[in-house]
Amino acid sequence: MILGFLSQFFPGKSQSKSFDRYPVYTGNDLGLTYSPKQSAFRIWAPTAEQAELLFYKAGTGGDALRHIKMQKAGGGTWRVVVPGDQKGVFYVFRVRINGKWLDEVPDPYAKSVGVNGKRAMVVDLTKTNPPGWEQDESPVFHNATDAVIYELHVRDASIAANSGIQQKGKFAGLTETGTHNNEGLSTGLDHLKELGVTHIHLLPCFDFNSVDESKPGQPQYNWGYDPLNYNVPEGSYSTNPYDGVTRIKEFKSLVQAFHQNGLRVVMDVVYNHTALTGDAYFNQLVPGYYYRQDKKGGFSNATACGNEIASERAMVRKFILESVKYWVNEYHVDGFRFDLMGVHDITTMNIISAELHKIRPGILLYGEGWTAGASPLADSLRALKKYAYKLDRIAVFSDDIRDGIKGSVFDHQDGGFASGKPGMEESIKFGVVAACRHPQVQYKKVNYSRSPYAKQPYQVISYCSCHDNHTLWDKLALSAGNATEEERVNMQKLALSIVLTSQGIAFLHAGSEFLRSKQGVENSFNAPDSINAIDWHLKTVHQDVFDYVKSLISMRKSHPAFRLRSGRQVANDIRFWENLPPGLVAYTIKGAAVKDQWKNVAVLLNGTATAQSVDVHRTGWKIYSRDNNIAGGQEMTGHNVTLAPYSCTIMYKE
Repeated sequence: MILGFLSQFFPGKSQSKSFDRYPVYTGNDLGLTYSPKQSAFRIWAPTAEQAELLFYKAGTGGDALRHIKMQKAGGGTWRVVVPGDQKGVFYVFRVRINGKWLDEVPDPYAKSVGVNGKRAMVVDLTKTNPPGWEQDESPVFHNATDAVIYELHVRDASIAANSGIQQKGKFAGLTETGTHNNEGLSTGLDHLKELGVTHIHLLPCFDFNSVDESKPGQPQYNWGYDPLNYNVPEGSYSTNPYDGVTRIKEFKSLVQAFHQNGLRVVMDVVYNHTALTGDAYFNQLVPGYYYRQDKKGGFSNATACGNEIASERAMVRKFILESVKYWVNEYHVDGFRFDLMGVHDITTMNIISAELHKIRPGILLYGEGWTAGASPLADSLRALKKYAYKLDRIAVFSDDIRDGIKGSVFDHQDGGFASGKPGMEESIKFGVVAACRHPQVQYKKVNYSRSPYAKQPYQVISYCSCHDNHTLWDKLALSAGNATEEERVNMQKLALSIVLTSQGIAFLHAGSEFLRSKQGVENSFNAPDSINAIDWHLKTVHQDVFDYVKSLISMRKSHPAFRLRSGRQVANDIRFWENLPPGLVAYTIKGAAVKDQWKNVAVLLNGTATAQSVDVHRTGWKIYSRDNNIAGGQEMTGHNVTLAPYSCTIMYKE
């Protein structure tokens, strides 16, 4: 044995370093290798003195059908081959360390599990493909800045009575077409297609811990940021969580349906921590190894979830890399959003990017460039926002533009540019140029960042709201409580206008296009459907907002001026207008430089409560949108334009 059981479970500082001496397995057959003739099982458990494979008839309950001894193999692994077709058998492993048998746990590499993910299931993956799966292709996609991402929770999308969707709360619900709300407007998949976004970012769809899959009739809800089985779809989103095949086939069908409707699929993945800590599946096979430790030898906690994954360790890095590759190869997913990416080390993230881009050149990768607490791994080694320039084709969320637009997420009453807060102009400009270097941005006046952190615009996600914190509409109700509803509607339109006209990768929170509310609940991760469900009636009530956002998305997709590909282009082709009144930001983009049909583009933003007159320097402009309303290309006369309060105006010259 390399370390005794107790010393591994509570490793001290010096013992933590000894993890580097653990043998590394370089093969690609960890977990189950299935064929009708035999099933081979291999686990990595270098400190175990014995290892067993146990077979069960069902995913829970009952006694083991067989106890099968595993044999030591290379690289710290244990292996056994079981002859015959074992398809449909449920299985777990357990290891003995320092004379004590640890808990039975499913295969960490499991591709299929039973109800609640307590036991893995032997599966023939070729039998999990929906009809036509071999011909499934992702929609054409070339450059990261072409993406318009829409962040959506599977259950939220369909659970409301007015969604018109039959399979409510399920993967299958998002494959339905022809669905509509009570007033006949499109919902679900048809809505996403109508809106015109390019990527659907699904909140965690892997098997998570917090929802009891055996009680589908019991009201339950969670966002899913508590991972249990990383390589298996969530059972509560399937029509049969007891059968390990069903959830696989239904998630593949969702991906296939999205692809057939011109949408790419991004998975929200949570490799930074596990739902369980001491009892976690990893920890029951190799105690301590998969987690970082603090100075006292306990579990470090940069995630505020009780543990943090040690991505820099060889076998952890291997697990994460093989997991994302599996989702791309087996499920055809088109991208990943990494939760608390700042917990992960830069080297691991860049290896992931390099490998995934080999498989799928158009893969979209992004994450949160921060943590929820201090980590023992040095800041300089981790994928934090300030080191975005070190990341290889991976974007970070810009909290600068987010809070510049709407105010601090930590101060509910704090406003932003879109709700009339003074002094936010430079933060908006910083967001417009996607945190790239620009000679006209005064970095000392930017809300959070005193220098650019992106080299290229595709390294930044431009957004103003997501599942976290208040919805944009609820935030405006708190920070602009004295404004009229009409004013707040314009504030929301202005906020989304800034996102969809800024450089970088555009990102929208589901329902923001029709003023979605969560009844003022800020952290709705486990709130009931009455809070989280998308109310599709709002699309009818606020159809003008939906139509406006839809038009802006269409404009962005049609005009490369809004999707510059390099930091050099951002610096050279965007010019901010100077000597403007406080609360105004205006700039031009040289569309001709990127062969845009619009040779010159002007974006004028008024973040004040009063109308403002601006000299547009010369005549000949056509107006695409005026004061948050699509204008249809009418010609502007004269040199001055009056901007309504809380508004965006977009002009162009052909």
